[in-house]
Amino acid sequence: MTEYSVISDVDEFRAACAALAAGTGPVAVDVERASGFRYSQRAYLVQVFRRDAGVFLFDPPELGDFSPLQEAIGETEWVFHAASQDLPSLRELHLEPPSIFDTELASRLLGHERVGLAAVVEDTLGITLKKEHSASDWSTRPLPDSWLDYAALDVLHLIDVRDALVAELEEQEKTEFAAEEFAATLTRLPKPPREDPWRRLSGLHQVRGARNLAVARSLWQARETFAQEQDVSPGRLVPDRSLVAAVMANPQSKQALAGVKEFQGRASRTQLDRWWQAIVDGRATEELPRERVPSDTLPPPRAWSDRNPEADARLKAARPVVEAVAEELGMPTENLLTPEFLRRVAWDAPGETAEDIGAALSALGARPWQIAQTAQKIAAAFVEATQSPDTTPAPAS
Repeated sequence: MTEYSVISDVDEFRAACAALAAGTGPVAVDVERASGFRYSQRAYLVQVFRRDAGVFLFDPPELGDFSPLQEAIGETEWVFHAASQDLPSLRELHLEPPSIFDTELASRLLGHERVGLAAVVEDTLGITLKKEHSASDWSTRPLPDSWLDYAALDVLHLIDVRDALVAELEEQEKTEFAAEEFAATLTRLPKPPREDPWRRLSGLHQVRGARNLAVARSLWQARETFAQEQDVSPGRLVPDRSLVAAVMANPQSKQALAGVKEFQGRASRTQLDRWWQAIVDGRATEELPRERVPSDTLPPPRAWSDRNPEADARLKAARPVVEAVAEELGMPTENLLTPEFLRRVAWDAPGETAEDIGAALSALGARPWQIAQTAQKIAAAFVEATQSPDTTPAPAS
């Protein structure tokens, strides 16, 4: 059985931080949230392991101020599995790593077929982990012992995995690739809020007309406000499909809304006044949403041959070239170069030289190692795509 300490008392917290500060080497860190249960993405458990210190499971709701932990481990490398998932929750606690090692990302760069934590631990160390509590409601209190055991195992082996992957990266000459990817993960800015987040309602494409869209928007906003007040995931109150069903049914009274069978969810009837008022407000508003929203999203590649034949030719020439480089390097194509980046430069045609392509890729967010591996080959593919059959020299007879 794994030994660990569950820390929810301030004095115990300071003692644990002192032990971690006295430990050696990198620090393994993981976070458990209550995604799908709570509105927020806050951390409900923070797991930390360091050699010569042990495993500690910290309870953020009870502890509050995490500055002693930042002081204890804020000058050493933090090891994660899928760091991009955990960093936002840690930053809410004012926990900021100076540098990271991401075992999932390293595994992708190394070409491992399985990159989940349990698979990576098994492949590198031969240890089997059970992952039965990954989707649990971690806001539950008290947390069951079996959940705590699971949480402790998430960090217990992470340093050993890191060491194995470091050696493998050196062997495959990908150490610098990984360093650039880790730095990009650490410094990546969060996506800006969507202008109209309500448009992400699943099934909204069925709704026609600006007035009906206004009703959908009003229902979404009412659900969002209530979900935030209750700290409950919006879909657990009333699912998206139920909100859309209410719009489509066009009820003429609160009673009629209650009679819509497809309008379901645990708060669909207990908050009926709220939903009916949202419908009334949506029908009365003078601020009607646009039915179509301009977007800089590229059309799907299947439509390129009609809408932009030159871009279509460039993409068809470059895509297999990039895939061949990825195969040669032994990694997924999407880790060599984000597919959207290739589509964007194929569509925009920033130039024909490797410097032109490299500058465009850099502006999109590609890392130097990715540009070094792909820009020249993409440029050559683009030049080849522009050569018409009429200008291709005939074979010697």
